[in-house]
Amino acid sequence: MNAQAATKAVSTPLTPPLPEARPETLGLSRPRLQAMSDAFKREIDKGTVPGVTVLVARRGQIGWFEALGRQSPAGAAPMTQDSMFRIFSMTKPIVSVAIMALVEDGHLLLSDAVAKFIPEFAGQQVGIVKDGKLELVPPARPMTVQDLLRHSSGLTYEHQGDGPVHKLYQESRVRSRKITNAEHAALVASFPLVCQPGAEFNYSRSTDILGRIIEVVSGKSLGAFLTERVLAPLQMAETGFSTSEANAGRLAEPFATDPWTGDKVALFNMLEVPVMESGGGGLVSTTMDYARFCLMLRNGGTLDGNRIIGRKTLELMASDHLGPHVVTNGTLLSPGHGFGLGFAVRREAGIAPFPGSVGNYFWSGIAGTFFWIDPKEDLFAVFMSQGPGQRDYTRTLVRDLVYAAVE
Repeated sequence: MNAQAATKAVSTPLTPPLPEARPETLGLSRPRLQAMSDAFKREIDKGTVPGVTVLVARRGQIGWFEALGRQSPAGAAPMTQDSMFRIFSMTKPIVSVAIMALVEDGHLLLSDAVAKFIPEFAGQQVGIVKDGKLELVPPARPMTVQDLLRHSSGLTYEHQGDGPVHKLYQESRVRSRKITNAEHAALVASFPLVCQPGAEFNYSRSTDILGRIIEVVSGKSLGAFLTERVLAPLQMAETGFSTSEANAGRLAEPFATDPWTGDKVALFNMLEVPVMESGGGGLVSTTMDYARFCLMLRNGGTLDGNRIIGRKTLELMASDHLGPHVVTNGTLLSPGHGFGLGFAVRREAGIAPFPGSVGNYFWSGIAGTFFWIDPKEDLFAVFMSQGPGQRDYTRTLVRDLVYAAVE
């Protein structure tokens, strides 16, 4: 089987289910969970999103799993528990776990310079805007693997600003799915950094670069390595960088026009095999597949006897790596939160405008998918939708509603 075929999600077998229990036996209120479903039904009736899935698990067992609304606004098919979604940046935690597996194998250190694996980064400079002009200065220190994991690399995304460096990204082929991971990394390395490595949190294409490092170190395509070390051991049989034509009837789709802004919505074709396997946002998955990944995290790195990552390594990943000295840019991190190695991390019980526990870790996807792990409450949840413009609202809504059910 070639590398691309190995990363295609297939129509059979479906991912094995996880243990289930009645909500009351897990310390979850059935009436409040029903109220959660009712709230999302109202949003669907209002035309906020075509449909959603919500899975809530506690103490290692699923207490609630519902599919609501329609799979696609263009058809009458209902959303189902095995509908398929573009998970975009929920790819990042999977890739972050994969590179930490290489750290555990002794193939690299978090303190290693990125240029050790991708030489093009050795000559990268920092772009400083003075009097409206871009000036280039040398980096104070090399960008490291740890910087990539915590988004303190100095890299950026083209949609995270409108400065001179962002415009270089915007005017390039960096968004193309038709270039290789190696070509993408070389292109990103040709742009100046937006800040000194380690100085600021800037959400970025850093995880795409981690994906390329995985290829360089392992000698395999990113998809093949993910399948071997994460997806296959977890039996995430329907997660890949594309899915087969046999699954065409299972694809969740957004409204063609955003219901709130009127903007056109264009997401990638899940049936198309991309040349670039984006470690930052390219995976297609299902609610149950991602729930298996979450249960592995909840278990401290193991599932069904397969250890994916060490308990102490995972503890490191789910700890804040920004601290008070790193400037946090943008609105992606809510007040009271930091960022670990692939996940956002809650640092404060209060401050944030939604409930949770100190030590929560989570991430989301730009098309409307979201997950979080709450070690204190022994709870995790997976929310799937394809509503890009509504993602901030639905992330907060689902947190409010799930925590209202915790007894």
